[in-house]
This record gives sequence, C-alpha cells and structure tokens, in this order.
Amino acid sequence: MREQIYLATDHAGYPHKDAVRDWLRSEGYAVVDCGAYEYAAEDDFTDFISKAARLVSRDGTHRRAIIFGGSGQGEAILANRFPQVRAAVYYGGPQEIVELSRKHNDANVLSIGARFISIDDAKAAIWTWLHTDVLGDEKYHRRNSKIREITRTLSDFLAREV
Repeated sequence: MREQIYLATDHAGYPHKDAVRDWLRSEGYAVVDCGAYEYAAEDDFTDFISKAARLVSRDGTHRRAIIFGGSGQGEAILANRFPQVRAAVYYGGPQEIVELSRKHNDANVLSIGARFISIDDAKAAIWTWLHTDVLGDEKYHRRNSKIREITRTLSDFLAREV
C-alpha cells in the first residue's frame, strides 16, 4: 500500500474528486475522502477543505491532500491557514508548476481548479505531484525552514491573550 492521501471538495470539484479517489485507490493509495459525499450545489468548500487541511496539519511532513474547487484558489487560501500546510494551486498549464511546488516548496496540498482542467489532465498533474520529491538543496531547505518558523511564530503570537 502506498501513502495515505486525503481528498476534499465542494460541488464544483465533486466529479473530479470521485474520479480521482477511485483512480488513486486502484493505484494502491490509501485514500481518505473528507467530502463532499454527494453533489449539493449550495454546499460550502470550507466545510470539507478544513477537514483535509486539519489532517495534513497534524503531521505536515508525512501527510498530503488533494483538494478541489471551482478555481482552487479559495480552497488553497483556506488550507494555507492551517499550520504546516503548504497548498499550491493548479488549474492547467505546464505540469512543471506542480513539479516545482513539490521540488522547491515542499507543497503537501495540491488544490485543483476543476472548472479549468479535465479529470484526465488533473490525474496527470496529480501523478506528477505525487511522484516528485522535494529537492535537498540548501537554499530550498533554508526557505522552507523559514516558512515553518514564521508559521510557528505567528501561531504562538496569535495564541497569546491580548
């Protein structure tokens, strides 16, 4: 069994999420579906994306998620509010975008803009993202360490009473 992957979406990415869930399972991944569990045009992405982001946040080094929405932007914005989450957005274009999100930025969440990319193109991008390792170069390690430190400092600051 390959690594565990969390999936989440709202109505806009629902068909993508279900197709990707089934495909990843057929490839041997342990998939945790955080919803939506049925198509509901009035649902809110926040209800589902927050579940996946919280799970990745618990151990951002060893957990990854793929989230879906209309553009993927709002979903990534929400996911990035969680400590240790580094969400990157992809809604088409060169697959080098998702590759660099892993290599340079150690992205552990991939946010797919389902209104702009077919399910097959999403699968190709996800496959690239899942099979791209983080570069061990000092400059990327240093930058990613700074992101973690800033996040920790902000979390500590926000936790203090005013």
